[in-house]
Amino acid sequence: MQFKPLSNTGILVPEICLGTMTFGEQNTQNEAFQQLDYALERGLFFWDTAEMYPVPPKPETQGSTETIIGNWIAKHGGRDKLFLASKIAGPSQGGAHIRDGKTKFIASEIESAIDQSLQRLQTDYIDLYQLHWPQRPTNFFGKLGYSNNDAKNDHEITALEETLAALSNEIKNGRIRYIGLSNETPWGTMKFLHLAEKLGLEKFVSVQNPYSLLNRTYEIGMAEIAKYEGVGLLAYSPLAFGYLTGKFRNGARPANARVTLFSRFSRYSNPESEWATEQYALLAEKYNLSLTQLALAFIKQQFFVTSTIIGATNLDQLKENIDAFEINLNQEILDEIAKIHKQQPNPAP
Repeated sequence: MQFKPLSNTGILVPEICLGTMTFGEQNTQNEAFQQLDYALERGLFFWDTAEMYPVPPKPETQGSTETIIGNWIAKHGGRDKLFLASKIAGPSQGGAHIRDGKTKFIASEIESAIDQSLQRLQTDYIDLYQLHWPQRPTNFFGKLGYSNNDAKNDHEITALEETLAALSNEIKNGRIRYIGLSNETPWGTMKFLHLAEKLGLEKFVSVQNPYSLLNRTYEIGMAEIAKYEGVGLLAYSPLAFGYLTGKFRNGARPANARVTLFSRFSRYSNPESEWATEQYALLAEKYNLSLTQLALAFIKQQFFVTSTIIGATNLDQLKENIDAFEINLNQEILDEIAKIHKQQPNPAP
């Protein structure tokens, strides 16, 4: 296991972060406990969750993932040995059932969200607290291109200064230690960094965005920010909802897979993605690698990646994902990846 610095915090985190959004939906508490136990055995003390989880979001399960993690902490202790990340849901995407729809990034609602997450997690602090997505309308969750159609609602958007001040106050009060962004754009990231410097407020230390062989849009703008501003990527969906494991090749739909169970996970099923996935699968076979190994090893070798968030629905998947980080791709393989990417760049943003 390799460890990387979390911006300039002085904290080293594992190159692998355990994603937990299946806990409480596809995984029972007992199954989740097995994953958490095994993750710690392998050195993965960095766990990521969100108040919205599990996914897909619905009123009857909202908060279950944090509750399960909290129950694990209550049973096993050792909170000081974990680096625990969670996220606050914003308006429009998470559903009106979250905190009765009071999900603006203003001080009172941030305070309420942290109150409830701390209660579910059975802890008195969260190590990394992230804005799950921008409050303003912009291109995230698979949307490309920027539209000004929503400009008429700009007056309803919380000022970034207000959000940053509220989060900084929560750090001052000791309820969160560091702050991160998620599904953020280059403009939003740089604006927040500028405001932190200008106003003497806390700096965001990470950005959790999608990144995989099928979606390398992070490299356009955000990678440069990571280099010069020290705000690294926490890469989510590294296996593209399982497409980059090869289990959906040739139209296969395994019975308990997310893509099979939930129609919302169609982001990676377009013809362009399927073509690219097949090319990467053939490339992996050429070098006696699994597609999973190729996909995860590629991500870990990117200079701007702080940690890769992996999720699994069973221990075999989790073991395979962790083991993939032992692979290092040589320049020949990286050159062949580049050729495929050039033919079909970012088919599933």
